[in-house]
Amino acid sequence: MAKVRLRPETNNLYLDFSFRGKRCKEQTALKDTPANRRTLETFANRIKREMAKGTFDYRAFFPDSPRASQFDGDMQATPTAVATRSHASPDRGPSTPTLGQFAGTWYQENLPRWRQTHADTVEGTLHQHILPKLGEKPLAEITRADLLAFRAELGKQTGKGGGALSPSRINHIMTPLRMLMAEASERYEFLTPFRNIKPLRLPKLDIQPLSLDEVHRALGTVRKDWHPYLATRFFTGMRTGEINALEWKHIDFEQDLILVRQSIVKGKLENTKTDGSMRDIPMVPLVRTALLEQRKLVSDDCRWVFAQRNGDPINLVNFTNRVWHPLLRHLGLAPRRPYQTRHTAATLMLASGENPEWVARTLGHANTEMLFRVYSRYVPNLTRNDGKAFTGLVTASSMPTNNTPRTKDAPQGTATPLSVLTRKQLEALVAQLQQQ
Repeated sequence: MAKVRLRPETNNLYLDFSFRGKRCKEQTALKDTPANRRTLETFANRIKREMAKGTFDYRAFFPDSPRASQFDGDMQATPTAVATRSHASPDRGPSTPTLGQFAGTWYQENLPRWRQTHADTVEGTLHQHILPKLGEKPLAEITRADLLAFRAELGKQTGKGGGALSPSRINHIMTPLRMLMAEASERYEFLTPFRNIKPLRLPKLDIQPLSLDEVHRALGTVRKDWHPYLATRFFTGMRTGEINALEWKHIDFEQDLILVRQSIVKGKLENTKTDGSMRDIPMVPLVRTALLEQRKLVSDDCRWVFAQRNGDPINLVNFTNRVWHPLLRHLGLAPRRPYQTRHTAATLMLASGENPEWVARTLGHANTEMLFRVYSRYVPNLTRNDGKAFTGLVTASSMPTNNTPRTKDAPQGTATPLSVLTRKQLEALVAQLQQQ
């Protein structure tokens, strides 16, 4: 009897069964989850049926197993077994459609749950990379060696820039193939060949955030009609697609919130990247002031907060080539993508002492894992969780040191911490400084 068991030290599942009087244990890389248990139990039931019929072929079920050689040519010599041998190679697994035949079905079944841009990406990956190499091969005959050879060949291909495909790009190509094979293995009762194949290790992300001084230099230099857009990017950490998709109905001046509800991806308006990306971002006073300025720059009938002259949302390529890169060159700063404004906001929030959980929610991350992995050197302490420290840092950096405000009750020469001022006090202070 084939049974599914757990190896406690790795939390991986394995199959335990006896064949020809020998106990056999076949390991997998599948973690102990309900879905993985169902997959292996289906596979174990197939082993039981084949054993009962006397047609169990060890190598057909476990082609990469070192133990398979012990049982080569060792199927029972029953009429059924003889018929099986005469019609199929002993190295073949159960009869299945080709990957190309199943890919269309798998794509259509998953289409309702995908964003259109993601569906387009998957379709392109299938037709450009996966189907030309593996489309004609029956699903159950695709081996681990086939997958590794396919991935190695991807590493030799060149990308759009002329260089080799990056590990990240290769992983993204392998992902739909992994998902397709996982579904097929459950449906046609074979063990997915992706077991023990891990994604390629990615190099540590090297971010290039601007310092607070560089941010203010940029805001003081950029053309006035682009000032609100850059200020909002620098001090909210919004993704490019999110800020470009902002509509005025998403700006709540009463509660000082920016409601992130949609994104523009490849020119199409879609829902946010993930459920966690749908969030409310608190406005610091400088962002509120920038948005009030922006309201005066666009027509009353324009739905978009940041729009081009023709009324369409900001075009990333146009902004990058005509505004962003020329601005960096003028300031003598190294070239970098506009996405670094998001990294800039994250590092400023963390450097100000904000609680990483608050920062993660503001940026739209599901948890703090990425913050500690990417921005760990910018986390001096974990003392605050309300956004006031970030407000104080940004506001303080924009005012002269000799004009620090004092409350009525404060002793002469004692500055009031900006983090304890109310929103109205901070707004009045910002307005006063702008008039100087």
